[in-house]
Amino acid sequence: MSKLRHIAVTGNIGAGKTTLCEKLSKHYKWEVQYEEAEANPYLDDFYHNMKRWSFNLQIYFLNSRYNQIYNIKNGQKVVIQDRTIYEDAYIFAPNLYEMGLMEQRDFNNYFSLFKSMLRQIGPPDLLIYLKASIPTLVAHIQDRGREYEGNMSLDYLRNLNDRYENWIKNYEGQKLVIDIDNMDLKDNPEDFAKILEQIDSILHGLF
Repeated sequence: MSKLRHIAVTGNIGAGKTTLCEKLSKHYKWEVQYEEAEANPYLDDFYHNMKRWSFNLQIYFLNSRYNQIYNIKNGQKVVIQDRTIYEDAYIFAPNLYEMGLMEQRDFNNYFSLFKSMLRQIGPPDLLIYLKASIPTLVAHIQDRGREYEGNMSLDYLRNLNDRYENWIKNYEGQKLVIDIDNMDLKDNPEDFAKILEQIDSILHGLF
Protein backbone atom coordinates (compact mmCIF):
# COMPACT_ATOMS: atom_id res chain seq x y z
CA MET A 1 0.00 0.00 0.00
CA SER A 2 2.92 2.34 -0.69
CA LYS A 3 0.76 4.77 -2.70
CA LEU A 4 -1.97 5.03 -0.05
CA ARG A 5 -2.23 8.57 1.33
CA HIS A 6 -5.77 9.71 1.97
CA ILE A 7 -8.72 7.98 3.65
CA ALA A 8 -11.78 10.12 4.37
CA VAL A 9 -14.74 9.44 6.66
CA THR A 10 -17.98 11.18 5.82
CA GLY A 11 -21.46 11.30 7.31
CA ASN A 12 -24.06 13.56 8.83
CA ILE A 13 -23.71 15.35 12.16
CA GLY A 14 -23.64 12.68 14.87
CA ALA A 15 -22.94 9.75 12.53
CA GLY A 16 -19.83 8.67 14.44
CA LYS A 17 -17.08 9.95 12.14
CA THR A 18 -14.66 10.93 14.88
CA THR A 19 -15.13 7.64 16.75
CA LEU A 20 -14.38 5.65 13.60
CA CYS A 21 -11.40 7.82 12.70
CA GLU A 22 -9.87 7.27 16.12
CA LYS A 23 -10.33 3.51 15.95
CA LEU A 24 -8.98 3.21 12.42
CA SER A 25 -6.02 5.41 13.31
CA LYS A 26 -5.13 3.17 16.23
CA HIS A 27 -5.56 -0.04 14.23
CA TYR A 28 -3.73 0.96 11.04
CA LYS A 29 -1.32 3.50 12.61
CA TRP A 30 -2.73 6.23 10.40
CA GLU A 31 -2.56 9.90 11.32
CA VAL A 32 -5.91 11.63 11.92
CA GLN A 33 -6.93 15.04 10.64
CA TYR A 34 -9.97 16.09 12.63
CA GLU A 35 -12.64 18.53 11.60
CA GLU A 36 -11.85 21.84 13.26
CA ALA A 37 -15.34 22.28 14.67
CA GLU A 38 -14.39 23.36 18.17
CA ALA A 39 -11.80 25.80 16.78
CA ASN A 40 -14.22 27.40 14.32
CA PRO A 41 -14.81 30.92 15.70
CA TYR A 42 -18.19 31.17 13.93
CA LEU A 43 -19.82 27.93 15.04
CA ASP A 44 -21.57 29.06 18.20
CA ASP A 45 -22.76 32.27 16.55
CA PHE A 46 -24.01 30.25 13.57
CA TYR A 47 -26.27 28.02 15.65
CA HIS A 48 -27.82 31.09 17.27
CA ASN A 49 -28.16 33.13 14.06
CA MET A 50 -27.70 30.94 10.99
CA LYS A 51 -28.48 33.55 8.33
CA ARG A 52 -26.00 36.08 9.67
CA TRP A 53 -23.08 33.68 10.05
CA SER A 54 -23.61 30.94 7.45
CA PHE A 55 -21.20 32.31 4.84
CA ASN A 56 -18.46 32.97 7.39
CA LEU A 57 -18.85 29.49 8.82
CA GLN A 58 -18.67 27.74 5.46
CA ILE A 59 -15.67 29.73 4.24
CA TYR A 60 -13.77 28.79 7.40
CA PHE A 61 -14.53 25.09 6.94
CA LEU A 62 -13.71 25.20 3.21
CA ASN A 63 -10.32 26.80 3.81
CA SER A 64 -9.52 24.44 6.67
CA ARG A 65 -10.42 21.36 4.63
CA TYR A 66 -8.46 22.51 1.59
CA ASN A 67 -5.33 23.06 3.68
CA GLN A 68 -5.70 19.60 5.21
CA ILE A 69 -5.99 17.90 1.81
CA TYR A 70 -3.11 19.89 0.33
CA ASN A 71 -0.85 18.78 3.17
CA ILE A 72 -2.03 15.17 2.88
CA LYS A 73 -1.36 15.00 -0.86
CA ASN A 74 2.10 16.51 -0.44
CA GLY A 75 3.06 14.50 2.64
CA GLN A 76 4.46 11.03 3.19
CA LYS A 77 2.06 9.74 5.85
CA VAL A 78 -1.23 7.91 5.46
CA VAL A 79 -3.91 10.24 6.83
CA ILE A 80 -7.54 9.62 7.69
CA GLN A 81 -9.65 12.75 7.43
CA ASP A 82 -12.72 13.50 9.54
CA ARG A 83 -15.23 14.88 6.96
CA THR A 84 -14.48 16.00 3.40
CA ILE A 85 -14.37 19.15 1.34
CA TYR A 86 -17.15 17.76 -0.87
CA GLU A 87 -19.64 17.86 1.98
CA ASP A 88 -19.00 21.55 2.51
CA ALA A 89 -19.80 22.36 -1.10
CA TYR A 90 -22.46 19.81 -2.03
CA ILE A 91 -24.36 19.47 1.23
CA PHE A 92 -23.94 22.17 3.85
CA ALA A 93 -23.59 25.32 1.72
CA PRO A 94 -26.40 24.53 -0.77
CA ASN A 95 -28.64 23.43 2.09
CA LEU A 96 -28.15 26.80 3.77
CA TYR A 97 -28.77 28.60 0.49
CA GLU A 98 -32.00 26.73 -0.27
CA MET A 99 -33.23 27.29 3.29
CA GLY A 100 -32.80 31.03 2.73
CA LEU A 101 -29.94 31.16 5.23
CA MET A 102 -27.28 32.21 2.71
CA GLU A 103 -27.58 34.94 0.12
CA GLN A 104 -27.30 33.93 -3.54
CA ARG A 105 -24.25 36.12 -4.17
CA ASP A 106 -22.52 34.58 -1.15
CA PHE A 107 -23.31 31.05 -2.30
CA ASN A 108 -22.11 31.79 -5.84
CA ASN A 109 -18.90 33.26 -4.49
CA TYR A 110 -18.42 30.30 -2.18
CA PHE A 111 -18.99 27.67 -4.89
CA SER A 112 -16.68 29.46 -7.32
CA LEU A 113 -13.94 29.33 -4.69
CA PHE A 114 -14.62 25.62 -4.09
CA LYS A 115 -14.26 24.84 -7.81
CA SER A 116 -10.95 26.70 -7.92
CA MET A 117 -9.71 24.67 -4.95
CA LEU A 118 -10.93 21.41 -6.46
CA ARG A 119 -8.67 21.85 -9.46
CA GLN A 120 -5.68 21.65 -7.13
CA ILE A 121 -6.60 18.46 -5.27
CA GLY A 122 -7.91 14.97 -6.04
CA PRO A 123 -10.40 12.66 -4.35
CA PRO A 124 -9.42 10.48 -1.38
CA ASP A 125 -8.12 6.99 -2.06
CA LEU A 126 -11.13 5.68 -0.15
CA LEU A 127 -14.25 7.46 1.07
CA ILE A 128 -16.09 5.79 3.98
CA TYR A 129 -19.70 6.95 4.35
CA LEU A 130 -21.49 6.35 7.64
CA LYS A 131 -25.17 6.03 6.80
CA ALA A 132 -27.54 6.73 9.70
CA SER A 133 -31.23 7.41 10.33
CA ILE A 134 -32.43 10.53 12.13
CA PRO A 135 -33.12 8.71 15.47
CA THR A 136 -29.55 7.37 15.47
CA LEU A 137 -28.10 10.80 14.73
CA VAL A 138 -30.20 12.46 17.43
CA ALA A 139 -29.19 9.85 20.01
CA HIS A 140 -25.50 10.37 19.23
CA ILE A 141 -25.82 14.16 19.33
CA GLN A 142 -27.59 14.06 22.69
CA ASP A 143 -25.05 11.60 24.06
CA ARG A 144 -22.07 13.85 23.34
CA GLY A 145 -23.86 16.93 24.69
CA ARG A 146 -22.25 19.74 22.72
CA GLU A 147 -23.95 22.95 23.78
CA TYR A 148 -23.83 24.60 20.34
CA GLU A 149 -25.74 21.66 18.83
CA GLY A 150 -28.61 22.02 21.27
CA ASN A 151 -30.49 24.49 19.06
CA MET A 152 -30.30 22.32 15.94
CA SER A 153 -33.73 21.53 14.46
CA LEU A 154 -34.83 18.11 13.25
CA ASP A 155 -35.78 19.62 9.88
CA TYR A 156 -32.20 20.86 9.46
CA LEU A 157 -30.85 17.40 10.28
CA ARG A 158 -33.32 15.72 7.88
CA ASN A 159 -32.42 18.08 5.05
CA LEU A 160 -28.76 17.28 5.53
CA ASN A 161 -29.45 13.54 5.59
CA ASP A 162 -31.39 13.71 2.32
CA ARG A 163 -28.53 15.59 0.72
CA TYR A 164 -26.00 13.05 1.96
CA GLU A 165 -27.99 10.22 0.43
CA ASN A 166 -28.27 11.97 -2.93
CA TRP A 167 -24.61 12.94 -2.95
CA ILE A 168 -23.21 9.53 -2.05
CA LYS A 169 -25.24 7.86 -4.80
CA ASN A 170 -23.55 10.07 -7.38
CA TYR A 171 -20.05 10.00 -5.89
CA GLU A 172 -17.80 8.38 -8.50
CA GLY A 173 -14.68 7.71 -6.43
CA GLN A 174 -13.85 4.59 -4.43
CA LYS A 175 -16.33 4.38 -1.56
CA LEU A 176 -17.54 2.15 1.25
CA VAL A 177 -21.07 2.68 2.65
CA ILE A 178 -21.62 1.47 6.23
CA ASP A 179 -25.11 1.43 7.78
CA ILE A 180 -24.55 2.19 11.45
CA ASP A 181 -28.14 2.07 12.70
CA ASN A 182 -27.61 -1.38 14.18
CA MET A 183 -23.95 -0.92 15.06
CA ASP A 184 -22.12 0.27 18.13
CA LEU A 185 -18.76 1.46 16.83
CA LYS A 186 -17.76 2.84 20.19
CA ASP A 187 -18.19 -0.21 22.43
CA ASN A 188 -18.74 -3.31 20.27
CA PRO A 189 -15.47 -4.84 18.95
CA GLU A 190 -17.37 -7.23 16.68
CA ASP A 191 -18.99 -4.36 14.80
CA PHE A 192 -15.63 -2.68 14.34
CA ALA A 193 -14.09 -5.96 13.13
CA LYS A 194 -16.74 -6.21 10.40
CA ILE A 195 -15.77 -2.76 9.16
CA LEU A 196 -12.09 -3.66 9.16
CA GLU A 197 -12.78 -6.68 6.97
CA GLN A 198 -14.50 -4.49 4.39
CA ILE A 199 -11.75 -1.87 4.43
CA ASP A 200 -8.99 -4.47 4.13
CA SER A 201 -10.73 -6.03 1.15
CA ILE A 202 -10.99 -2.72 -0.67
CA LEU A 203 -7.48 -1.51 0.11
CA HIS A 204 -5.80 -4.74 -0.91
CA GLY A 205 -7.75 -4.60 -4.15
CA LEU A 206 -6.65 -1.02 -4.80
CA PHE A 207 -3.02 -1.33 -3.79
